[in-house]
Amino acid sequence: MTRENVLRHGLTRILVLAVALATGFGASAQTFPSKPVRIIVPFGAGGVADLTARTVGQKLSESLGQPVVIENKPGAGGIVAGEAVAKAEPDGHTLLLMSNGTAVSAGMFKSLPFDPVKDFVPISTLGFFDIAIVTPAESKFKTLGELLAFAKANPGKLNLGTINIGSTQNLAAELFQSTSGIDMQIVPFNGTPAVITALRGGQIDAAVEILGPILPQITAKALRALAVTGENRAAVLPDVPTAKESGLPAFVASSWNALAAPAKTPKEVVARLNKEIAAALNSPDVKKKLHDLNVEAYSSTPEQATELLASEIKRWGAVIVRAKIPLQ
Repeated sequence: MTRENVLRHGLTRILVLAVALATGFGASAQTFPSKPVRIIVPFGAGGVADLTARTVGQKLSESLGQPVVIENKPGAGGIVAGEAVAKAEPDGHTLLLMSNGTAVSAGMFKSLPFDPVKDFVPISTLGFFDIAIVTPAESKFKTLGELLAFAKANPGKLNLGTINIGSTQNLAAELFQSTSGIDMQIVPFNGTPAVITALRGGQIDAAVEILGPILPQITAKALRALAVTGENRAAVLPDVPTAKESGLPAFVASSWNALAAPAKTPKEVVARLNKEIAAALNSPDVKKKLHDLNVEAYSSTPEQATELLASEIKRWGAVIVRAKIPLQ
């Protein structure tokens, strides 16, 4: 066989292989989904993230024509859930519910069994929900301005409760302290019920907490919301100002959820999922269910979700460093 024939034969084999790979790739994307889709949630059942995933998942199952199963894998700062998805087959059938916690984990742990940026491809955001600064209903602080004035006049005497160190709420409290320039005692508890008990029992002066779980306490007038920390006022509490409106223009913090797939998931599959997620979040029944959870339904492009994750990793990483929180 001449040199030219060898080259021609080799090129032919390469072309055949390329066509076969392309055909197989396209076929796998076109047949998606071919089995139930799992959404791995790094939180226990019944919380805002879990209920958000179940609400969106139910609608997705209708449009995808396959069951969407929610698997709760709480604990270890989301590491268990993240590792399960990072190691899953990148075919779109195993998804991760991302949150602020995903971003926080990048700065909270000395090492992770996965890279929060390189090992996942964000598909779309699902929604954003508010964080609030609250006091007991009988507190002398009627506004955030009054609380700040007391804290500035009495360094170290204001006790501010949150759930565990490194949580979104705890880091939001650290951000509150650094942006306001006040010296306060941030007191961690092992869960929202413990924070509420401490507030109502007078053990702490105020707390930073996700709005949804404490909203019943606010509407029952057991707690008073001084401010919410998002860009805008909460729809469920239109009379409560934002921290920005209360004299802290640099203090903006909200919680969010998104869906991501393992890295190397075919772009066509990511595009299909993105399209179906957007349609689900735009449906009136899903919007209402999420609104009732105090979640603002909000879809995005994969690129926007990727940018959000990167910016949140940078932002909360800086808060962790400033607060001198020991790495786990």
